[in-house]
Amino acid sequence: MANSHSKHDAIQEAVARMKAEETIEATSLPTPTIPLPLFLPNSGLYTYSLLLPLEPLPSIPTPIPVPIPGPAPGNGPTGGVEATEAVAPSPASLLLPYEELRLDVDGNYPQMKASGQISGFRVTPAYWIADVVKTASNTYEGNIWYKDGNLSLIPQTNVRIEVKRTLFSPQSAKVTFTGGGASIKVRAFKYKSRYFHPVNFEFDTAEGVTPVLSYNTGSHPNRPASLPAENLSIATVYRRTGFNVTISGSGGTVPIAEAGANAKWSDMEMHDAMQIHWSKFTNAPRWALWTFFASLHEMGTSLGGIMFDDIGPNHRQGTSLFLDSFIKNAPAGDPAPSAWVNRMIFWTACHEMGHSFNLAHSWQKNLGVQWIPLANEPLERSFMNYPYNVPGGTSAFFSDFEFRFSNTELLFMRHAPFRFVEQGNADWFDHHAFQQANVSPEPKFSLSVECAGKTPTFEFLEPVVVHLSLRNITPHPQLVEQQLLASPEHMTIVIKKRGKPARELITFSQRCWQENSNVLMPGEEMKDSVFLVGRNGWDIAEPGYYTVQACVHLPNEDIVSEPVAIRIAPPKGYEEQHIAQDLFSDSAGRVLNFDGSRFLQSANDTLRELVERFPNSKAAIHAAVALAGPFASDYKQVAVDGARHTLKVSKADQKEARQLLSPLIDEPQKAAATLGQIDYDYYHNRFKPLLEEMRKAARAGR
Repeated sequence: MANSHSKHDAIQEAVARMKAEETIEATSLPTPTIPLPLFLPNSGLYTYSLLLPLEPLPSIPTPIPVPIPGPAPGNGPTGGVEATEAVAPSPASLLLPYEELRLDVDGNYPQMKASGQISGFRVTPAYWIADVVKTASNTYEGNIWYKDGNLSLIPQTNVRIEVKRTLFSPQSAKVTFTGGGASIKVRAFKYKSRYFHPVNFEFDTAEGVTPVLSYNTGSHPNRPASLPAENLSIATVYRRTGFNVTISGSGGTVPIAEAGANAKWSDMEMHDAMQIHWSKFTNAPRWALWTFFASLHEMGTSLGGIMFDDIGPNHRQGTSLFLDSFIKNAPAGDPAPSAWVNRMIFWTACHEMGHSFNLAHSWQKNLGVQWIPLANEPLERSFMNYPYNVPGGTSAFFSDFEFRFSNTELLFMRHAPFRFVEQGNADWFDHHAFQQANVSPEPKFSLSVECAGKTPTFEFLEPVVVHLSLRNITPHPQLVEQQLLASPEHMTIVIKKRGKPARELITFSQRCWQENSNVLMPGEEMKDSVFLVGRNGWDIAEPGYYTVQACVHLPNEDIVSEPVAIRIAPPKGYEEQHIAQDLFSDSAGRVLNFDGSRFLQSANDTLRELVERFPNSKAAIHAAVALAGPFASDYKQVAVDGARHTLKVSKADQKEARQLLSPLIDEPQKAAATLGQIDYDYYHNRFKPLLEEMRKAARAGR
């Protein structure tokens, strides 16, 4: 018990240190009345606003999407995804105009960029980014090379920024927009913050686990000679990235004793913990992340962490790290094993939290939901690159790692339009698709997408499950990552309904797996299943024809599948149409994806209604298996009591679980056809004791 108290004290001390850093950072903001000779950073956030319009407002027609024009000569890519016609109001006539300027020219890792947002009441915002150079004291000029949104609000192509500060006036910036055949626009921005965005972190820990919220960069000899020795916290990493980090909570400890021997966490328990946590903080800022340190996932030591996307009503995030997994195993003979473990946990935490800002891995940036086409950075010493991915492995990585994000990642987090960084899911456009895939003329593998049920037609309401198959097509053995097909970061799946824009499957979670390689012999294949419901929602729901295509990203090539056509049959009656309104929801998709929940009761009610009203449907089999999960064994729930987190254990109800799992025994062929053979076998193994009891009872009753 004393050890538990000491760990709890250590957690609180670590959180208190980060809060103290927060206070120190706040007091070091530029002071408006300091004389000019002292150095003050020009970088930061500046704002401009007017409470009243400058001229009578014209009528504002609905913006009409039109293609964004190509880049002007010498200005680089225009970027963006949607513009509006010039009938939108001019900036001078905006109702409640508001503009932001982000100047990035000094301080930590300066990128020599300026960016901005222009918005107003009932008007689509515009975003712009410029490369700038210093042309005079506190003066920067450059070309605007990226625009997004309502282009009529920013027709100019050049920007000049003069930072002003005097003894008696607050810091400000005079910004002049010119070029592009448009009139000159001048704005006076007020300095607001040295940071570009706010974000709130909260850290909690399962009892008996000691988190690593900071790392002594001088504690391990495998480091760059130029790296200063300091006690670097997670909060400081993100403050140097450009975020005004605040820490909420006091580093709570979740008691785990009630769980008994069932101390490992399942996907559904972890997901419920994230949902429960954020349900108590509906007024929290949008930029927020909860990180929970636990011991082990039920999958064992090979899973180091999970990042749950889009938890709660305001696009909040949840991350869980498993500290007794492979990340605590220092190499044999390491000169400082304790420091190695702390460094690995610290890197994993920053890496998983980086995903919450929509950062891709360093090797997979030229595919995915893009804002600017980016080159892959497989050798980059960044939090977003796996240490073992670089030549020379982990030792080579950390010998040159400065505990920072890459310049392209800094550009994204500091200057990209908010909807990309805030996890607002963007459409996947046809022209991005797989045209940029790095396809080898002599590929080593083939990739196929197969309908799990061996038929391309699915019932209305039936969740769509597909199988991915990667086959070695060379005459030689090939090494592949064991969890390749189970890792969303290693693949891209695109779904397109006939006549509609294509959409990328964005999964509900990301996992951090231990590196383990498999040998695929010539002609041998590896398979896994994919549930085609994610953060986009139910991209396959309405009756009609769809195309599904996949791409797997390997270190030196991309393997692209042939597109597969599938059909969703029309509903059999009004009752199916009626329940579809509740089934095709985010919460029901989450319960089906994570195989159950004891928190999302409205979704559970919908699935139970589906089982009761449509017992012969294939969708009912999916619903029954998901409902059975939380009843099959004791179930851990994290409860929020004020500022404290406690653990509630719900006892198993095996009678209820057996009743729900009866389709696996009574209709095995039908169950395998809709779940897919891979998932059918998985559920048989997961619920093996219950299913064996059911078979014995069935034989005894004959």
